Amino acid sequence: MLKRKTITTSSVLFGSSLLLATAAHATTPEVNNQRALHEIASAVSKTRIEQDIQTLVDFGTRHTLSETKSNTRGIGAARRWIKAEFETISKACGQCLEIIEVKDTISGEKRIPNPVEVVNIIAIQRGQVDPNRMVMMSGDIDSRVSDVMDYTSDAPGANDNASGVAGVIESARVLSQYTFNGSIVYAALSGEEQGLFGGKILAKYAQDNNWRVHAVLNNDMIGNSTGINGVTDNTTARIFSEGTRVIETKEQAHKRRFTGGEVDSASRNLARYIDTIADKYIENLDTMLVYRLDRFGRGGHHRPFNDVGFAAVRIMETNENYNQQHQDLRTEDGITYGDTIDHVDFAYAAKLTSLNAVSLASMAWAPAPPTGVSISGAVKPSTTLSWHHSDDPTITGYKIYWRYTSEPQWQFSRDVGKVTTATLKNVVIDNYYFGVAAVNKDGIESPVVFPGDVGAFEWANNEP
Repeated sequence: MLKRKTITTSSVLFGSSLLLATAAHATTPEVNNQRALHEIASAVSKTRIEQDIQTLVDFGTRHTLSETKSNTRGIGAARRWIKAEFETISKACGQCLEIIEVKDTISGEKRIPNPVEVVNIIAIQRGQVDPNRMVMMSGDIDSRVSDVMDYTSDAPGANDNASGVAGVIESARVLSQYTFNGSIVYAALSGEEQGLFGGKILAKYAQDNNWRVHAVLNNDMIGNSTGINGVTDNTTARIFSEGTRVIETKEQAHKRRFTGGEVDSASRNLARYIDTIADKYIENLDTMLVYRLDRFGRGGHHRPFNDVGFAAVRIMETNENYNQQHQDLRTEDGITYGDTIDHVDFAYAAKLTSLNAVSLASMAWAPAPPTGVSISGAVKPSTTLSWHHSDDPTITGYKIYWRYTSEPQWQFSRDVGKVTTATLKNVVIDNYYFGVAAVNKDGIESPVVFPGDVGAFEWANNEP
């Protein structure tokens, strides 16, 4: 178990509220620099990632419809190897991983016309305090060439998406050396190229098993640092996040029209959390918050989790090379096409894997995000936020965040202690967006929760 240090905050309580200083004297948000989080960031190995990508490439093709009986070729061999890697990792940590297959048979679809078993390989590292609270990292096993139905041609899929799967496995290697309060799920998903079926299957499984999924970090192409635009950049990454939930009701949308929150969904504040982690713990990496579900008109395996209301984002490279995505292996007019391993920047893939690992660790050590967050202050000089009481024993206090409505990141914050209501004196509700994070004794924080349904991380538990 990680040794923890205690920080203290001084506050003056007045009944159930806390009167705070004005925004003019607010401090900028700080994330506690836990030594272990820095250790996790530096423990990720680009050599191991390279080896894992090479192993996945060597299966020839990992197309969802490809061979399943061979031990050397096809998606079946790839799945069994991933499962064996998780088993090796689990053995090294005293069987700390619960390894399962989450699967279903899909048929009658445009890209899966005949019955095919879509199998996800899942490893769960159960939390010691709140084991049903989940944060997840995912990558896609399957690969493809130009014709999405071609399941026999070589489809190495080195960057798309052996890089993501290798990142998931490496994160499991590193994080399995620690114990956490909440659970971490390492997910190798299938069927992405045929219609996001692996994600749909796992999202339903999570719902059926009452998982409280607070974060899904989908990694799809994290190994390319040179784009088709001619830019080579290994210092940036993109985080895609949806705005309002697709399952928002008409009544919730009507309320949001008057209270705001279009840029403060749980997914958006998850993205902000990861962006802050990058600034604090990942050397020479700046993340770009992209206010869009995914790339323009395209999709990824975080979407099925968004579709059922979970906070989920896509983490990926900044500059894509379309000659190396979904392409037959060939050379035409002097241009080499195909997703081969010689195009992968392993140091860059390791950097983005570190971002994931530290983000997962921070959220799994932190308390759960507050529930029932509400706000009041219309036609008043001050703003009051309230939230539900929590029985989480790791919570030592809460922190209120606020920012100007045009700013992408939280600008100001105040520690308010272990209360359920706090007032920002002379901070006018009309001029800012607000949120609340839960804090543990080490100063590690949950993601910020925007008031109301729009910002809730636990959709069903947000009744005021």
